[in-house]
Amino acid sequence: MKKFIVKRMGLALISLFLLSLTIFLLMRVTGDPAVLLAEPGASQADLDAIRTQFGLDRPLWIQYVSFISHLVRGDFGQSFYYRTDVFELYLSRLPASLLLASAAMSFSLIVGIPTGIIAAVRVNQWWDSVGKIFALLGLSMPSFWVGLVMILFFSVYLGWLPSSGSGTVLHLVMPSIALGWVFAASHMRLTRSSMLEVLGSEYVKLARLKGLPEALVISKHAFKNALIPVLTLAGINLVIMVNVAVVVETVFAWPGVGRLLFEGIAFRDFPVVQATVLLGGVMIVVVNLLVDILYAVIDPRIRYEG
Repeated sequence: MKKFIVKRMGLALISLFLLSLTIFLLMRVTGDPAVLLAEPGASQADLDAIRTQFGLDRPLWIQYVSFISHLVRGDFGQSFYYRTDVFELYLSRLPASLLLASAAMSFSLIVGIPTGIIAAVRVNQWWDSVGKIFALLGLSMPSFWVGLVMILFFSVYLGWLPSSGSGTVLHLVMPSIALGWVFAASHMRLTRSSMLEVLGSEYVKLARLKGLPEALVISKHAFKNALIPVLTLAGINLVIMVNVAVVVETVFAWPGVGRLLFEGIAFRDFPVVQATVLLGGVMIVVVNLLVDILYAVIDPRIRYEG
């Protein structure tokens, strides 16, 4: 078991190292941040002074070594644009992203799980076809397009909901639906397939032979066992939602981590983008590591396969 955990942790560290190197190099090819930070009409001397101030005049390998050495000490640097500590800036935006992700996850589970259950129970009937169409639409329509359509309909035409910003429950409705739409479809598909597998198992057949009511068979015997992979996926998706809501948060001007990442890219704020991507990567890697360890605890065979 210890060997399994050590190996998974080693792979996690390698993944984070490669992620840090990738985002560091990608940001450097986006352009010179000094051009955006300097005043209009700035001289070459002014641009050189800004590059020297932020260490951008040094060779790339020295910049990367400095970045990693500060990162090991928990120092993510100072924002070029906001002129404040990047980690504090990230933490100030994180609660809004967690709120949005929680609301989107609630929507995806409330819609996806019941739809998947009914589609499995009514397999090859009209409700199953409706569920398949819902899953296809959910996986086909981008979240930003869903958000723009909702703004046009509910904000512009009907005037029911605010089109952007935060502060009230009404501000949360459209962003959470737009973000949770795709995940609702994925939860529906997994719930349906998991329920179909469980409904064909021997213990469910035995429960039916005992004369138990169909509702009890589905809710007590089938649903509980079918829910395990769905909840595992939901836990991973919740972390993913926090870190992939860039477009949705930008469309709705939601003050979260995703919008911070967009602003960092727009302003070529290297420390902000690097910290946001890396911290998001840490979340995803840690959750996947915990899931791997949990599976190894539940199923002893997995720990020997690693």
